[in-house]
Amino acid sequence: MSAVRLSADLSPSQHKAEWLDTILKGDCVAALNKLPEKSVDVIFADPPYNLQLNGDLHRPDQSKVDAVDDHWDQFDSFAAYDAFTRAWLLAARRVLKPNGTIWVIGSYHNIFRVGASMQDLGYWILNDIVWRKTNPMPNFRGRRFQNAHETMIWASRDANSKSYTFNYDSLKAANDDVQMRSDWLFPICTGNERLKDDNGDKLHPTQKPEALLARIMLASTKPGDVVLDPFFGSGTTGAVAKRLGRHFVGIEREQEYIDAARARIDAVKPLESTTLTVLSGKRAEPRVAFVSLIDSGMIKPGTTLYDAKKRWAATVRADGTLAVGDQAGSIHRIGAAVQGFDACNGWTFWHYERNGGLTQIDELRRIARLGMERAGA
Repeated sequence: MSAVRLSADLSPSQHKAEWLDTILKGDCVAALNKLPEKSVDVIFADPPYNLQLNGDLHRPDQSKVDAVDDHWDQFDSFAAYDAFTRAWLLAARRVLKPNGTIWVIGSYHNIFRVGASMQDLGYWILNDIVWRKTNPMPNFRGRRFQNAHETMIWASRDANSKSYTFNYDSLKAANDDVQMRSDWLFPICTGNERLKDDNGDKLHPTQKPEALLARIMLASTKPGDVVLDPFFGSGTTGAVAKRLGRHFVGIEREQEYIDAARARIDAVKPLESTTLTVLSGKRAEPRVAFVSLIDSGMIKPGTTLYDAKKRWAATVRADGTLAVGDQAGSIHRIGAAVQGFDACNGWTFWHYERNGGLTQIDELRRIARLGMERAGA
């Protein structure tokens, strides 16, 4: 069976498996409205740029530049483009999970209008990412700076979305232990990666490099997540998602692009699951409150906690605070107070007696987290 299925219609009541890893043919807004509400983890959108081109563009040798002049990129006015933008952004927001995020890429022709619409509709912008092109097209007329970048907006569903995926530790480790910056350097899509039509010409004028989509997915998704692309084009999002162990849903109007994308994705071999594990640190783990250890019976009120050398002892109170003499407060505040410090990590400072020795209470937090993860599985 083909790894990519083509569907012309879809009912929101259908089982999730029916629309995963499919290309839906049709208008993006209509197709989005047929997907279940709050069903996708991440959206990558490469909408029409609405390029304001005045006539053909020629190189100095008078050869014509193969610019973006397709009918799907043309709108009668800025007002028409804005209406289109608001319509697909609203439909996309409906299918995005509460903790999901959206990436939108564009040029100076459209990205500022898209960004304003996103903010008007309630999206919360997290970053703007600059994709710097190592091999951009020259400005042949010599009347402007060479346009060497595109801009991506990364946003959460709303301002209250705090639990979205951001693989900070993994990105930092891959970047030689330096925090990943918001300017990314990649070449435009060329060579064997560029899809060609029967005449040997590029199939899609704005095909994005797979390296760009891989960075996006490795930054903001986990294996098994669902990535939606409402302007699927040549299928880069689907190809990268399959290779990285993510699910995809694509929406596309043009049959020529659908056929090419389907063949492209079918040829992709997924990476082994062992290579897809995401490095994570403490900040990516579920939050465990000290009082939850009491609630679960892992620590009982009245238990005595010690520092590693038993210089200080604190009593666990029923409300989740610690008491040392006439001082009471959180595990962190009391840990700092007994040492005369401004701050302290109470999880690693305080220990409980176990089998004749001392064990950090952080071990109990680890056990509690495992329980939370199993409950959520």
